[in-house]
Amino acid sequence: MCTLHIEEETHLAVMGSRMVRTPSPMLMSRPHELTLFDISWEDVLIPHMCSLLTLKDLFNLRSCSRNALRFAEAALERRQELQFSGNNTSNIEHAFKVLARCCRRLEQLHLARCTWLTDELLLPLLNNNKQRLSAVNLNECVNITALSLQPIIVQCKELRVLKLSKCQWLTTGAVDALTLHQSKLVEFDISHCGAIGERCLIIFFRKLNKLTILSLANTPSVTDQVLIQIGNYCRQLEHINLIGCASISDYGVHALGVHCKQLQSLLIQRCHRITERSLAPLRQQRVHIDRPRPRDAVAYNLNDFYPSDFLVY
Repeated sequence: MCTLHIEEETHLAVMGSRMVRTPSPMLMSRPHELTLFDISWEDVLIPHMCSLLTLKDLFNLRSCSRNALRFAEAALERRQELQFSGNNTSNIEHAFKVLARCCRRLEQLHLARCTWLTDELLLPLLNNNKQRLSAVNLNECVNITALSLQPIIVQCKELRVLKLSKCQWLTTGAVDALTLHQSKLVEFDISHCGAIGERCLIIFFRKLNKLTILSLANTPSVTDQVLIQIGNYCRQLEHINLIGCASISDYGVHALGVHCKQLQSLLIQRCHRITERSLAPLRQQRVHIDRPRPRDAVAYNLNDFYPSDFLVY
């Protein structure tokens, strides 16, 4: 019996020596612990998680650690849209400098009403993203100059949307350059731009014939001759804003109605020379007009309107 007891104790001792002991948590090697950043950035985190984060979230994450900073900047590099319109919070230009350095794949850039924006801040961002940009909104950016338009005009070959409302720095020379280098624009806004000449616009609309949305509100150089060119060449036009264009008359609006068969809306408030002679046929075509029809309006026949030879400029 004693021999059996001794053999049993020996067996247990051997088995105990073979067991793998689990180290205490304090002694575990920290470098081998898994973290969020061990998940694939390229395949998982950036395409699936970063799309749910705002710019504010990314900047907050960026300040957590070195790994978080590298991850946030990698996410910014792949960001396709930048929405800053109306954002004039204090010290925002410092965040914009980070974006200008990191962002490399932007397709849409919305900076309307950013009063802090200058050429010095904007140009680096444009130079890093000129190959992909398709939409640029600079409405009411009063502290930049035509210098910032140069990379947009010359190098953004995928540009489809350009908004420059209330940009008094927009000159005839800049529009001439647009005419020379851009031909794919589908949406264009130069409302309240008083430095552009009539002849410049006439040449522009002969070239930019893919436009579907056009805003010329309160632009003094918009005349009947400009509208005739739009009608002759921009046959795909769907929406046009002519509010406050005091120089236009029924002749120009008639040209739009004759040739722009896809027209859906026409804004002509404060255009006092426009009457129901040109608007009534458009109403018959179910075009939305922002001016209500007078109760005593007379029905007009589109075919009996102005001589067709007037439409040739």
